[in-house]
Amino acid sequence: MINDISRRQFLAILGATPLIGHVNAAEPPYTYSVKGKIAVSELGTALIHEHVLVDFIGADKISFDRWKHEDVIRKVLPYLLEIKTRGIKTLVECTPAFIGRDVVLLKKLSEQSGLNILTNTGYYGASDNKYLPKWAFTETAEQLSVRWIKEFENGIEGTNIRPGFIKTGVNNGKLSELHQKLIKAAALTHLKTGLTICSHTGPALPAREEIEILKKSGVHPSAFVWVHASGSAEEMEDLAKSGCWISLDGVNTDNIAKHVDLIASLKNKNHLKQVLISQDAGWYRPGEPDGGEFRGFTAISDKLIPALKNNGFTDADIHTLMVDNPARAFAIGIRKA
Repeated sequence: MINDISRRQFLAILGATPLIGHVNAAEPPYTYSVKGKIAVSELGTALIHEHVLVDFIGADKISFDRWKHEDVIRKVLPYLLEIKTRGIKTLVECTPAFIGRDVVLLKKLSEQSGLNILTNTGYYGASDNKYLPKWAFTETAEQLSVRWIKEFENGIEGTNIRPGFIKTGVNNGKLSELHQKLIKAAALTHLKTGLTICSHTGPALPAREEIEILKKSGVHPSAFVWVHASGSAEEMEDLAKSGCWISLDGVNTDNIAKHVDLIASLKNKNHLKQVLISQDAGWYRPGEPDGGEFRGFTAISDKLIPALKNNGFTDADIHTLMVDNPARAFAIGIRKA
């Protein structure tokens, strides 16, 4: 679908968002997939917010024996092979711990599909804290960040698989003290690891509060992905001025026109280089027959991109959305305020 970018091209693109810490002149900007370290210039065409498996039973009841790898692979692998034929090279898997993150399963799927798959560290506070482990309520932001930093430095759950980003989540109103703590922990983790912070957020109000916490913690908003960004075009433009990423990740076949309008509005305000697009699709559900209804990952390739081109978007614009922006967004490097 879209060609990869060279290291020289990527470094030129990166210029506006300097990275320090884990990125240096001796090596190209990188992240971690479930198979190991990878230059972000090799991510290629990427879907930045998708799910393989999500288990909604709750943090106090979830366990890996609620699903079998062979059953999930049989259901999900054809969908991954389907997007590979459309030129997709990377899938960013956004399921957090205690909702179904299974990095060994993801590595198997990556190896069998040939796709790069990124996983995450962090805890998810949205849905009124149902998916938070008990210690998230009592530990400090510093203590929580130590847990997440250890996953980056040592690997996740006894494996050598490292997270490629931080995933957290907040409710859609004003941030509670608990959710403020989660964002503070994410900031501390970023300042130690350089991992990008992707936060399930929704409306502009909590997004503004998250950005303020990050800035007060010394983190530049360019390290923050406003997941499920919603609100008016004016609100999106206003928050984009901070430098954060605007993630329009709910693309499906029923809302193509809406997303064309939103992306066009952000492009017209010179914010196209901060837009990320994905589908929030997939969702094998343990406990449901055959994993329940699984939504494939093709709406962007088959519907949105043709619609964007019909509305004046160039191949270069599509490359920005699908290749350049994911590479910059997920490059590991500390972004200080």
